[in-house]
Amino acid sequence: MNQKKNEKTISRRLMMGRGFTASAGLMTSGLLPKAHGTLPAAPRIRIGQIGTSHPHASGKLAAIRGLDDIFELVGVVEPNEVQRRNVAGKDVYRDVTWMSQKDLLNSDVAAIAVETQVSQLVPTAMQCLAAGKHIHLDKPAGMSLPACRAMHQQAKQKNVTIQMGYMLRYNPAFVLLFDIIKKGWLGRITEVTAEMGKLANDSLRQELSEFSGGGMFELACHLIDAMVTILGRPEKITAHNRSSYPNKDSFLDNQLAVFDYPHAIATVRCNHIDPFGFPRRHFHVVGQQGAFLINPLEPPRVRLAFDQPRGQYKKGFQDVEIPTSGGRYDAEFEDLANVIRGKKELAWNSEHDVTVQESVLLASGMKLAPNSTE
Repeated sequence: MNQKKNEKTISRRLMMGRGFTASAGLMTSGLLPKAHGTLPAAPRIRIGQIGTSHPHASGKLAAIRGLDDIFELVGVVEPNEVQRRNVAGKDVYRDVTWMSQKDLLNSDVAAIAVETQVSQLVPTAMQCLAAGKHIHLDKPAGMSLPACRAMHQQAKQKNVTIQMGYMLRYNPAFVLLFDIIKKGWLGRITEVTAEMGKLANDSLRQELSEFSGGGMFELACHLIDAMVTILGRPEKITAHNRSSYPNKDSFLDNQLAVFDYPHAIATVRCNHIDPFGFPRRHFHVVGQQGAFLINPLEPPRVRLAFDQPRGQYKKGFQDVEIPTSGGRYDAEFEDLANVIRGKKELAWNSEHDVTVQESVLLASGMKLAPNSTE
């Protein structure tokens, strides 16, 4: 598809302009927040959180509480008493108001962060949407493509927003990558190579064994979201899965997915038996006019190369200094605030999110609809 003209320059937290399309893939509408702490004074947005069991739950709550000039935390829901006692002593949960889900849904909050166990993310989201609340929904979007579609349809009917918790969208290195792709400086994309791993102990292996899709489903979904942002919906997905210790558990700990596009091949790896998983996490994009390499992902380091000078960049390889961002999840909630206040639309629409969900399930070797042949 052709790139839209008159593109806007993007700073450290700005990204895709309205209606932008990239070669071989759709970039959805909207702009990211400009910078942490620059939102104008406005009435605080009342927000709550449901769930404390998601791996990102405490970090998301810390971001909300840290942005207290933007958000007013009304309360936190945790129906499991044992889990509530386990987290109540942590700093981020200190002095929060514990509420029932019914009370939170019936309150005047504008938004709810859904941070339950993965199996409960979409059912909980449906209840929030039915109550007319905007939601920040952590990843991945459940284990069923039809349920994901129904969730987005519910949001459309209620005229509220679903913001998926794919954190790399707001990582400053990815913001720069999306901007450079938008400008067309890499040319037609021919290759994406990405990996996101860690060394999982027995406890984590047992926990992740709940998912038939293994780590590709639970962790590498972040990479798949970024890949779909760049290239759109793949024509074909081939999953390669390995369980290294079948006598111990059923966890798929060494996985590779191949995504076929008309002019590109993308590969995503997820390795949970990698002792250097964190520093080796990377996202590499190669085009016919240049390359953009992010390694590691957090804190991000960027090296890029161009076949000729482009903008402020020279021909050949060069390291790029990436500005320090705020907290890991701050930009997500700053962006959500702008959406709730009617200043913008989210840069990733429901079509994108459903495509990501389909891609995550297929890349993980999972069925699109559990208990069916789909």
